[in-house]
Order: sequence, then structure tokens, then C-alpha cells
Amino acid sequence: MLAAVVTEFGGPEQVLLAEVPAPRPAAGQLRVRVAAAGLNPVDGAVRAGIFGGAGQRLGLGWDVAGEIDEVGAGVTGWHAGDLVVGLHYGPVKPLGTHAQYVVLDATAVAAAPATVDAVTAAGLPLAGLTAARAVDLLGLAPGASVLITGAAGVVGGLAVQLAARAGLVVTALAAPEDEELLRSLGAAGFVPRGAAPAGPVDGVLDAAVLGGTALDSVRDGGVYVGLIPNHAPAAERGIRVEEQEVAADGAHLARLVALVDAGALTLRVAATFPLGEAAEAHARLGTAGVRGRIILTA
Repeated sequence: MLAAVVTEFGGPEQVLLAEVPAPRPAAGQLRVRVAAAGLNPVDGAVRAGIFGGAGQRLGLGWDVAGEIDEVGAGVTGWHAGDLVVGLHYGPVKPLGTHAQYVVLDATAVAAAPATVDAVTAAGLPLAGLTAARAVDLLGLAPGASVLITGAAGVVGGLAVQLAARAGLVVTALAAPEDEELLRSLGAAGFVPRGAAPAGPVDGVLDAAVLGGTALDSVRDGGVYVGLIPNHAPAAERGIRVEEQEVAADGAHLARLVALVDAGALTLRVAATFPLGEAAEAHARLGTAGVRGRIILTA
């Protein structure tokens, strides 16, 4: 099969299309024929060597939407032909979802949404699970106030929707031109990038990784949730500081799929590229102002 990989670290030009043996599922796993796969910022970080793995062939891609074509021993509830979405967790791996086939644990997939196509669905797993876990970690009661930084990004936009659905009063921080979009997604308030909210908030979900600047907006005894492990600011003023770590959780993903099918969760696609143009897709990922997920189609 063909797969997008890197063998040397650097810019988009390091992304290669390689011919590699198609993987086979072991016990408890299944193989998915990839229809579409999301390109996430973490893929750019893998390509740049942020997670290590020098001297290895590294596969790219965490998100996948496609069709099961082979089921490993001991797997129940899934069959060849089932349409699924899933998360292939891990930055350092020989193959990812940017390929024609990918093998996943059976517990990492959910039935694909019925109301959107594979291209749109492929943007759900990583961003959706990240946003949902971050909102859960806030631990705030309905009516509490939350500031979401980087709200116009893919994770931030999903977090706005999920937090509003949980009854939180959401203030979105983003570029001025994103205000209309974010209010349509459920934000009750808006703060333009570079400004501070009018008063302290009960919690911050820091999708923009602002760190201490975002922490300053939290009231004493509030909560700060960061999205990148080991990047959160030190706790102060009695603020609870949390860092989310995403996991491949098919059951949780299924709940997000149900929200998509109910029209309660909007997914955004910025651009699509065929797998053979993965390097060009990485170049687009590095440009400013991308709104929505970039998707590779196999």
C-alpha cells in the first residue's frame, strides 16, 4: 500500500509517499480501508522531530474514516463493510492513518456518522475527543463562566459547542473576524485576540496554549485546563490546573458521533488533498488562518 511517512525531520518537503506492506490485524484489532484522514498540528510536530524517533520511519496521521475490510481474532460487534471513524493514538509509530489501510484496536473505533460524509467525519476523532475531555476536566456546573482561547481553531470550536451544550456561559477568544462564527457555535461572549475578558471567569480552556496569560483571567479558586501535557502554567491563587491527554476511546467517540448526527456538533473542513499530495497538505497546515480541518483522501 501507499503511506505518507517521514524518514528525516524538517519541513513539508520531508513528507514522502512510500510503498510499504499493508498491515494485518492481530487479535483484538481490525483493519480499515481509509477513505479520509485528518491532518492535525501534531502531524506537523512529528514531521519536525518534536517527539523524537530519529533514524526511524515515522507514519503520520491520527484520525481516520473508512470501511472495515478485515477483523482480527476475538473481535465482536464489527464486521467487514462497516463504516467507522477512529483514532490511531501515538506520535511515534511506523504507520499512521495517512495511508491506504490502517490497523486499529477494535476499542478505538465507532460507527461513522450517518449524516456527514467520510471527509467531514475524518475531522472528528482527535479534535472531538480532545475538546470533550477538556470540557469534562473543567468540572464546572451549568451557569459557570468559561473562557475558551483559540476558539476558532478546530479543537476550540468544538469545545465552544460542547461547553455551551453543557450549560456553561462561554466567552470565545479569537480574531475579530471569527466573532460571528463563534457566536453561531454557542459563544455568549467574545473577546478579540490580544484583549482580556471584562472580568475574571470560573475557568479557562486554553486551546491557544497562552499559559500564564490565560491563567490571569481565572478567578481565585477557579480552574485552568491545558491541551498539551507538560505545558500548563504553575498553579496559583488556589486555581486547579489540569492537563488533558487524549485517548483512543471508541465509546466516547460514539457519543460524539451521536451529537453530529443530532445536528448538535458542527464539523468544519478547510481543504482536502489526495494522499499523494500529503506534502502540499503539510505546507497548507503551516499557513495562517486555516479554519477547519485539512483532510487527506486515500
